[in-house]
Amino acid sequence: MISPRKIKSVDFYRKIPRDLTEASLSGAGLSIVAALSMLLLFGMELSSYLAVSTTTSIIIDRSSDGDFLRMYFNISFPSLSCEFASVDVSDVLGTNRLNVTKTIRKFSIDSNLRPTGSEFHSGELLSHVNHGDESGEELVEGSVSLSARNFDTFLHQYPISVVNFYAPWCYWCNLLKPSWEKAANQIKERYDPEMDGRVILAKVDCTQEVDLCRRNHIQGYPSIRIFRKGSDLKDDNAHHDHESYYGDRDTESLVKMVIGLVEPIHLEPHKLALEDKTNKTLKKAPSTGGCRIEGYMRVKKVPGNLMVSARSESHSFDSSQMNMSHVVNHLSFGHRILPETFADLKRLAPYLGGSYNRLDDRSFINQHDIGPNVTIEHYLQIVKTEVVKSNGHVMIEEYEYTAHSSVAHSYYLPVAKFHFELSPMQVLITESSKSFSHFITNVCAIIGGVFTVAGILDSIFHQTMTLMKKIELGKNF
Repeated sequence: MISPRKIKSVDFYRKIPRDLTEASLSGAGLSIVAALSMLLLFGMELSSYLAVSTTTSIIIDRSSDGDFLRMYFNISFPSLSCEFASVDVSDVLGTNRLNVTKTIRKFSIDSNLRPTGSEFHSGELLSHVNHGDESGEELVEGSVSLSARNFDTFLHQYPISVVNFYAPWCYWCNLLKPSWEKAANQIKERYDPEMDGRVILAKVDCTQEVDLCRRNHIQGYPSIRIFRKGSDLKDDNAHHDHESYYGDRDTESLVKMVIGLVEPIHLEPHKLALEDKTNKTLKKAPSTGGCRIEGYMRVKKVPGNLMVSARSESHSFDSSQMNMSHVVNHLSFGHRILPETFADLKRLAPYLGGSYNRLDDRSFINQHDIGPNVTIEHYLQIVKTEVVKSNGHVMIEEYEYTAHSSVAHSYYLPVAKFHFELSPMQVLITESSKSFSHFITNVCAIIGGVFTVAGILDSIFHQTMTLMKKIELGKNF
C-alpha cells in the first residue's frame, strides 16, 4: 500500500510556513494591481466569448429557393396614363409576358405624384376590336369638328357629348373614320340636335389641338370619350369626370352605345342618368395624365427585362409626345426583410441592408432637353447575400443589387426598361461563436499569466530593494 509520505512527494504546491514569509508594502500594491488586471482581462475575455464573430466568403450560388425570384416595385410615371400603361416581362429563355395585370395595381396621379382617386381598373378590354367594313362607301361627314375655342361650349350645350380624339396619321383612326361618320349621321337623324338636343358626336384633331388633347390626357389614338353635362359623375375628389369607350368600332356598335347613353335621359329637363355599371365597353376615363404602378413580378433567375410602356392593340401613339420620366419609389428583389429584423440584428449592419433598395426614391425625369423618343434604361446586377449560423441554419436571405442608369434615343415607342441579371456567385456570411473550452483555457491563461508576471516583478523589485539596502549598510561601515 502506498504511504501518505510518498503521495505528498508529488505535491506541486508545497507550503511555506507563515512565519517564514514576509509581507511588504510593495508586494501588497503589486497584488492589488494584479487582481485588477485579472478582472479586466477576464471581462474582456467574457465579452469576446459572448460576442458572435462573422466571416465573409464568396461561393458559387447554391440557392435552394427555386428558379423564380420576386421583383417588388412601386414606380410613379407623371406623364403616362393608367389607361395605356403596360408592364411587360421578358428573358433570355424566351419568356415574353405582355401587359401583366394579375399582381399589378395602378393608381392615377397628378404631375406632383399625388393620387387623384382610387385604384384604376381598366376592366376586360376586347382583344380584337371590330371596325366593320365601311371603306367602300361614300364618306359623308356627320360629326362636328371641335377646337379649343368651341370645345367647352359644345360640352355644356348637350347632355351627352361623344368625342373622338384622333390623329390623321393614325392607322386605327383611319379605320374608325368611315364608321364614326356613318354613326354620327344616323344619330343625327335619330336625335336631331335642333329638336332633340340630347347628344352630339364630335371629333378633335390632336395634331392641330395639341393643348386641348393634353388637357384631356389623350395619349393614344383614337380615344373616344363620353362627356356628360352636369355633375352626375364624380371621382373620389369630387371633380367632374367622364368615361372612355373600349368597345367595337363598327357603325352598329357605336350607334348602340350612343342609344344606350341617350335613352335614359328625358327630353325635359335633361335629367342625366348615372353611369351604367353593366356596360363593360364604358370605363371611367383617367382624370389625370399620370400613373403609379405597384406590385410584384415572378421572374426567372436568368437575365431579363421589366419594361413599362404605353400599349394597346387598337390604339396608336405619337412617340415624340411620349414622356417616360419616372420616380422609383421602391424596387427590390426577393422576400422583403422587415426593418424590425435589421434592428434585432445590428451586428449585421455592415453586411446587409445597404443595397437591397438602391434605386428607392430616385427620380429620372426627361426635361425634353435631350429631345423626343427617349428610353430610360436601368441595368441591375443582383447578388444574393446569405447569413448562416455555424450549424448551417439559414438566418437571412437577401438580394442586393447595383444600378446604372442611362438614356437612349429610340426609333420606336419609348419605354422605361429595367434590365436585371443575377450573379452566379453569392456572398456567404457565416456566424460563429467561441467554444466554452476555449473560454476556460483563456481564463486560466489570464489568471496564471498575470499571477506569474506579478510574482516575477515582485521578486525583481524585492531583490533590488535588498541590494540597495546592503549597499547603504556597506557605505555606513
